[in-house]
Amino acid sequence: MKIIFVAAFLPAFAASFTAPSAFTTNIAIDTNHGVKSAFAFTKPIPLILQARNTELEAEKKKIIVLGGDGFCGWPTSLHLSDKGHDIVIVDNLSRRNIDTELGCDSLTPIQSPEVRIQAWKEVSGKDIKFVNLDVAKDYDLLVQLLKEEKPDAVVHFAEQRSAPYSMKNSKTKRYTIDNNVSGSNNLCCAAIDSELDIHIVHLGTMGVYGYGSSGGEIPEGYIDVVLPGGRESNILHPAYPGSVYHATKCLDALMWQFYQKNDQLRVTDLHQGVVWGTNTPQTIKDERLVNRFDYDGDYGTVLNRFLMQGAMGVPLTVYGTGGQTRGFIHITDTAKCIEIAINNPPATGDRVEIFNQIAETCRVRDIANMVSEQTGVGVDFLPNPRQEAAENELEVANRKFTNLGLDPITLESEDGLFAEVTEIVKKFKHRCNPRMILPASFWNKKRAEECADLDPSSTKINEEVGGTGIDVNMALPEESEQSNGKGVNTTFI
Repeated sequence: MKIIFVAAFLPAFAASFTAPSAFTTNIAIDTNHGVKSAFAFTKPIPLILQARNTELEAEKKKIIVLGGDGFCGWPTSLHLSDKGHDIVIVDNLSRRNIDTELGCDSLTPIQSPEVRIQAWKEVSGKDIKFVNLDVAKDYDLLVQLLKEEKPDAVVHFAEQRSAPYSMKNSKTKRYTIDNNVSGSNNLCCAAIDSELDIHIVHLGTMGVYGYGSSGGEIPEGYIDVVLPGGRESNILHPAYPGSVYHATKCLDALMWQFYQKNDQLRVTDLHQGVVWGTNTPQTIKDERLVNRFDYDGDYGTVLNRFLMQGAMGVPLTVYGTGGQTRGFIHITDTAKCIEIAINNPPATGDRVEIFNQIAETCRVRDIANMVSEQTGVGVDFLPNPRQEAAENELEVANRKFTNLGLDPITLESEDGLFAEVTEIVKKFKHRCNPRMILPASFWNKKRAEECADLDPSSTKINEEVGGTGIDVNMALPEESEQSNGKGVNTTFI
């Protein structure tokens, strides 16, 4: 009998694991034989998922995308529609309201949902429905929607997604908990009350694992352990959140486990890395379809912030030593991963399916050096507003997605993707408020005091910066003092 221990063991295991070794290795994927490490050790990979993907990929489905107006939700909705699926977007436009609250709009001028959907109809001939609904509050309407639409799958993006915003003050902490946890619980309850067999696909985060706390390669969701008495078990990986936002994703993970066990819900949880890029093959078809681009200290993801700063001649803002290693994925691959997950649902009764949704890992200061070398813009090392380890290693398994056909875009791809982002920035640089670039949310009183000397008004845009600032065929920078003599510490997964 297989027993999954979760809550009782999370704190103990999180505290007991040692830090990963101080090196990373390149991993090559051989879909016929296994994974070959740099040491020529081959691990066998089950190929049954590949067959499942082939069988299901042509099947048209009704899909509801919760949070379909957002940074990941909008391009994913278009991608799924482009693949022939019937899409319903559900969103309460809360992210647009937060723009107003923060006084910082998307760098790209995003259109209203109605204009976006009409533009998509014109360029693709495909219809997308939009429903303005608050998943965390409008429970009866959510149940009614599920009963009326009878979706095969529900993709759940409808959560406050910013770690800095979740740490800004007591109001944003409480909002993040209320919105994210209530929304996920409502979705589970609504799926049960609808009496439909719905596959829930949830966008989680790599941050549920923590950074530098596990030791060795982070597996995809579950980890083999030896319990007291020598009993072997395979349990949900211990949680080690680094913000209120990350804590909500950990609570989500426990909720999926409970509702799967109790009500046989079919759930796929995707632990995604940091997303970069702006447009996808669908959003570039018409200017009215452009995706949002966040550059501020609260919502701008680190690589997009660096690319924006490099294009505008603003010194790149690295927090602390820049020794934080994170997983990265391009926005185009986010949409592809969602499609793969939908095409490969768990069977009724199967435990929660968990994928690690990243393309590669890279150290923050090495990314900064890469962008700096290509743009000629300097790097500023600022006091870190976050409570986190100054340095960490990160080795992550993502064999499930690569076995199912994902060929991810990487930072070294010769697709001109850096140049594409930079051109977007140059085109809309007049929309940038430079006062919003520096961090404005601090994890605790000590961090706020250390950052007290940061002056938002000191950030200036260099109007004389010309060209794209990025070569299409990028080369990694040579060794530098800040990179500890290793050059760019990139691990391709």
